[in-house]
Amino acid sequence: MRKYNKKELLKRNNMDERVKPIIAGASEDMEGAIMFLDDALAHIRAGKANPRIVDGVRVDYYGSMVPISNVANISTPDAKTIQIQAWEKNMIPVIEKALINSEIGIMPVNNGEVIRLCMPPLTEERRRQLVKTANSAGEEAKVSIRNARREAIDKLKKEQKNGLPEDVEKDSEGEVQKVHDKFIKKVDELLAAKEKEIMTI
Repeated sequence: MRKYNKKELLKRNNMDERVKPIIAGASEDMEGAIMFLDDALAHIRAGKANPRIVDGVRVDYYGSMVPISNVANISTPDAKTIQIQAWEKNMIPVIEKALINSEIGIMPVNNGEVIRLCMPPLTEERRRQLVKTANSAGEEAKVSIRNARREAIDKLKKEQKNGLPEDVEKDSEGEVQKVHDKFIKKVDELLAAKEKEIMTI
């Protein structure tokens, strides 16, 4: 292994300072893709009650459009039911209307005190469709992760033209690849868990 003198080591450390933000930036972008995927998967209705299903529904609260969670307590008393308890009674019909007009596709049941969403059983065909939707979201996440890797490598090559030693550039590319592989594995894990959840009757 080649030994570096003090001056060379100092130079290499300065080079590392140019490389670190590139790798950190790529890692941040990849993390963002995972968070986006996690959110997308939470909104795929898998036959099991999940409060996050209503995350995207907004209600009119004194002129402001706010998430249901801002005006009510959302719970899952059992595996098939989402229960919404409005903090103000006058909000019950407003929440009910918002749910009916949303893309959730479940008819709310309102007893005047609480609103319940009962998850309908999924057909085999619907389950397969949902798995496809999940996989498609996973593929989008992988594309974002690959793009982040490519951008980072392009930046490293640019730094090499500006004097970054070739071995440092190559080592850094290896680091970017490792980060990429870690996040791709995370996508596969999220998809496998979601598929299991969808296909479990």
